[in-house]
Amino acid sequence: MNIFDIIGPIMVGPSSSHTAGAVKIGQMVRALLDAQPKQAEIWLHGSFAETGKGHGTELALVAGLLGMGPDDMRIPHSMKHAEEAGMEVVIDRMNIADAHPNTALIRVCDKDGDELEVQACSIGGGRIQVNKIDGLRVNCSGEVPTLIIRNSDRPGMVAEVTAALARHNINIAQMMLFRNKKGEDAVMVVETDQKIPSQEIAAIHDQDGILRVTYIGQEDE
Repeated sequence: MNIFDIIGPIMVGPSSSHTAGAVKIGQMVRALLDAQPKQAEIWLHGSFAETGKGHGTELALVAGLLGMGPDDMRIPHSMKHAEEAGMEVVIDRMNIADAHPNTALIRVCDKDGDELEVQACSIGGGRIQVNKIDGLRVNCSGEVPTLIIRNSDRPGMVAEVTAALARHNINIAQMMLFRNKKGEDAVMVVETDQKIPSQEIAAIHDQDGILRVTYIGQEDE
């Protein structure tokens, strides 16, 4: 436990879980889409659904999708900013089986028609956990340099990614592999001890069988 677990993050209130965490969920979805969403459908589960309006959860999620941080004073007016940015937003409730009480399911689409669905939860102190990406179960927080790689499920994919990181002396702190079915799409979540150079991220993206690469964390140029 560190001091931020006790006093919480710097944020626009009122709640680190329902507000700051919700902003970070929106930020994560935006990063995974790698674009400003044109359309966003948001479903709130559990406590997010029951008390989210009073805590500003809906506004916070939209603020994150717009690229705002937890301390951005524009959060209370995020719906207006979304309208000005041309982002259509629909918000509803949903009961999600076996989900954390502070869970949101967000489906977004960018101006080019690329779509993404993310399920994530706010676990306290402004921290979040991504649970699903396009229906695939994952587990990542984005608190350390993290690669989220969507790839074809075939032999050699993991070796190619780890070799690319080794070339730049990037140490892997944790690596998790997820798939729904053999031979279909899979997801690698790679957490590292060092920031990852932008050219190496591009090199991984260009490898055959890599469908999408998202990097969470500041790049080393």
